[in-house]
Amino acid sequence: MRELSLHVLDALENSVEAGATSIELVIEERLKADTLEIVIRDNGRGMSPEFVRQVLNPFVTTRKTRHVGLGLPLFAAAARRCNGDLRVESEAGVGTTISATFQHSHIDRAPVGDMAGSVMAILLSDRPVDIRYRHTVDDRQFELDTAEVRKELGTVPLSHPDVRGWLQSVLTEGLADLRPPGLL
Repeated sequence: MRELSLHVLDALENSVEAGATSIELVIEERLKADTLEIVIRDNGRGMSPEFVRQVLNPFVTTRKTRHVGLGLPLFAAAARRCNGDLRVESEAGVGTTISATFQHSHIDRAPVGDMAGSVMAILLSDRPVDIRYRHTVDDRQFELDTAEVRKELGTVPLSHPDVRGWLQSVLTEGLADLRPPGLL
């Protein structure tokens, strides 16, 4: 995939499909240490130990509409291509954690991409899910917790046009503030 945000979107969609109502997305870019870490943790139905051992095999999937599952294998390949790795930890009935690491400066590392768009796609889906998103670049940090937003909104849904516009601008502006001028 051309952007890491698309791998994240795929993983977030998997969490929603697994019945998650709460997802934590953590992205840590440590420029001095030359690392990028992406962690996605959910409270979905989780996986058995047997399935976790096979989950990076593209010919193993829980989907009934097709016989391949390329999302996690492609995410793992992207990480490994950049001197990193991908780990999947899961417990049936508890949830799943996906951790991907990359060498930040690696020539083959895809850009982070439109993370705001990936988060918004999940927030505006038909299934209610809260996302706690924290993105750090060295000492700069952006955080958004939609559970807190929902508490303030009461009965107003995140999909309300005014709320949707506000969320999009908070995400876009907050993530833009993480980037020093000239850094992709």
